[in-house]
Amino acid sequence: MKCLPAELISSLQSAKRVTVLTGAGLSAESGLPTFRGDGGLWKKYKAEDLASIDGFLKRPQVVWEWYEYRRSIYANARPNPGHLALVELEKFYPEFTLITQNTDGLHFAAGSENILELHGNIRRNRCHLCGKLYPEKVEPNGQVPPRCGCGGMLRPDVVWFGEALSPSILDAAWRAASQSELFFSIGTSALVQPAASLSLVAKRSGAVLVEINLEPTPLSFEVDYFLEGKASEWLFLIKEALQ
Repeated sequence: MKCLPAELISSLQSAKRVTVLTGAGLSAESGLPTFRGDGGLWKKYKAEDLASIDGFLKRPQVVWEWYEYRRSIYANARPNPGHLALVELEKFYPEFTLITQNTDGLHFAAGSENILELHGNIRRNRCHLCGKLYPEKVEPNGQVPPRCGCGGMLRPDVVWFGEALSPSILDAAWRAASQSELFFSIGTSALVQPAASLSLVAKRSGAVLVEINLEPTPLSFEVDYFLEGKASEWLFLIKEALQ
């Protein structure tokens, strides 16, 4: 039976500024497949062919249809107990920031509010020319991909290979990490930069560092507490410790 260390419970109850970083491991509990190997239909393409501006400009229809396929999967996904527990944590702490590498929008669907989406959101689109954002689903209307009013092709509002993260979102993430008293890394590989550095920034700034993962990662040797197992199970115990 899982149980939280007494020292961690004390930190949970005394902290005021908490930051959480989530990755694909949390969404996997909602049944979402991982990025690579996403259906045999697409395996003849490299990930870079489907998630880069060069790939998009070379095969815009293929890229659009692949993302439509992924969206159809995401549309049926629901927040799992881990997502819902994070909503409760946000209500408990005066300063709470949720940073996610996931593009599925499940944190919003669960009810979290102060969210920083490092890699964007697959449910949105934007024009590759003028940058206009399209938050709602866009119908092709005979053109694949659909076109913006300026004539530019629409693309998913996600960060592709070779693209920089939003400076404002990244700055807010650095700030939250450096000011946190308690930092959680949940379901991440701790390999993708710059997100992987956020945990270490928090640690150097004096935060208690907690990792929740199914297996150890490169970060595991740096943390104060490594909680091995499903995120939903550990987050339930953390939520219970705060009631």
